Amino acid sequence: MLELRIQQHFIDSADLKYQSAQSLSKPIAAAVQAVLACVTSGGKVLACGNGGSAADALHFAAGFVGRFERERPELGAIALGGNSAVLTALADDYGFDAVFAKQVRALGQAGDVLLAISTSGDSANVLAAIEAAHERDMTVVALTGRGGGKTGAALRETDVHVCVPHERAARIQEVHGLVLHCICDCVDTQLLGEQETSA
Repeated sequence: MLELRIQQHFIDSADLKYQSAQSLSKPIAAAVQAVLACVTSGGKVLACGNGGSAADALHFAAGFVGRFERERPELGAIALGGNSAVLTALADDYGFDAVFAKQVRALGQAGDVLLAISTSGDSANVLAAIEAAHERDMTVVALTGRGGGKTGAALRETDVHVCVPHERAARIQEVHGLVLHCICDCVDTQLLGEQETSA
């Protein structure tokens, strides 16, 4: 019984990824171009999200500042949920809805990118961060699901929306992880060229 349930998780995840490959490839490519334009002009990516999405933001920042799969010069990225002192101070003084927006206003500059991750698209603190990013003339790359929620309506034409066509948070987050890997891989490919594969 348990083994069948586990197998179904793998099948459902694989099915969604297969179905999403074509529909999401265009917005992911646009996200790559936005991030590439940012980092090649000396900018940085500020990444935010809650829960599993916060972990995704940390994972992305680690791959950018360090490396994804190949050695390359360091790229600027900060996960806004990673500093517990800043996060708790802002939450205590201003409320949790402000924890990302205050950091975007402090750290963000024109030309930077905000990577906003929300499975529902309705996270109030992520929406506030998007508003703050627009105030700073930053481009927003939003990763959502469930139709995009309020995030879809908050984005500008110059922003990028990667919306996973699913309702279940676990499945959306699994695709978000793959999207972030695609962004890292494609940025590296644009910077370093195609990687030779051994036969």
